[in-house]
Amino acid sequence: MNRRALTFLSRLHVVLYRTSGGRLGGRFGKKAPVLLLTTTGRKSGKQRTTPLLYVEEPGQYVVIASVGGAPKHPAWYLNVRDNPAATIQIGSRRLAVSAKTASPEERARLWPLATQMYSGYDDYQAKTSREIPVVILTPAAV
Repeated sequence: MNRRALTFLSRLHVVLYRTSGGRLGGRFGKKAPVLLLTTTGRKSGKQRTTPLLYVEEPGQYVVIASVGGAPKHPAWYLNVRDNPAATIQIGSRRLAVSAKTASPEERARLWPLATQMYSGYDDYQAKTSREIPVVILTPAAV
C-alpha cells in the first residue's frame, strides 16, 4: 500500500475511533485491541496520532514499531524515542504516558506476547533487516 493511502486510512481510523469512543476501530480482528498514540513530532512539534495494536501488561501497555516490516522505523517511534512524553486513548479513556524502548531482556519476554496477539509481527520481522522495537508505555504519575 502506498504511503498516501496508508496516511488516509490511518487518519480515518483515528476519526472513527475518537468519534465512537473506540467502538469503531477499537479492535483488529478478534484478538488484537487498538489504542491511539499521540506523540509530538520531533521536527515539526505538532501532535501526531497513530492507531496501534497493543498488549496490556500490569501497569503498562506494549506497542510494536513494525510499520509492516518496512526498512525504516515508523515516525511515531522516532518521536517517542526523542520525546517520551505521549498520550494514549483506549476506548474513551485518555492517559498521559512515558514511552521507552524495551531492553533486550524485556523484548525477549514481550515479543512472544505481541505475536500471540497478532502473528503478523513475526512475518514483519522476517521481512526487514532492522530489529523491530518493542515500546513500553507507562502511565505518568498523577
